[in-house]
Amino acid sequence: MGAGVIQKQGGGGRRGRRRGGRARPMAEINVTPFVDVMLVLLIIFMVAAPLMTVGVPVELPKTAANALPGEQEEPLAITITAEGQVMIQTTEVARDELVNRLRAIAAERASDRVFVRADGNVPYAAVVQVMGALNRAGFDNIGLVTDTGGPALDGQEN
Repeated sequence: MGAGVIQKQGGGGRRGRRRGGRARPMAEINVTPFVDVMLVLLIIFMVAAPLMTVGVPVELPKTAANALPGEQEEPLAITITAEGQVMIQTTEVARDELVNRLRAIAAERASDRVFVRADGNVPYAAVVQVMGALNRAGFDNIGLVTDTGGPALDGQEN
C-alpha cells in the first residue's frame, strides 16, 4: 500500500547514479486513503450517535444527581409522556396491559434494572403507579432518569 518504484530520469552526473540502472524502492507511505477512510467513519458516527437514544421526546426534570454506571445488557426504559401515555422503549402500552407485558419482558431478561423516564409535568401519582406496576412485574432495580444541572438544594449552584 503506497510503496512503489521511483525511476531515475536522466542526470548524467556521478553523484546519485547507481550501477546497473536499477530503480530504487520508494520509502514513503501514502496516508491519503487512510485519512479518507477516517473522515468517512467520523461522518457515519456523527450521524448515528443521536439515533442511539430512546426515541420518545419528554422534558426530563433536572437534578444534581450523578449518572448511574452502565451495564452490558441494553437497559429497559419506561417512558411516561406529558399526555400520560406509558411506553416500553418506543412502544405505547395501555395501562391495564402494563403489568402483563412487563412480566413477559422480565422472564426474558437477565437484569432486573429498568429506567423510568417521566416528563416533568406528569403528576407524581402517575409516576408512582408505573413504579408500582414495575415492582409487581418483578423489577426491583428502578432508576429515575433526569437531566443534570438542576438545583442541588444545598445552597450551591451547579
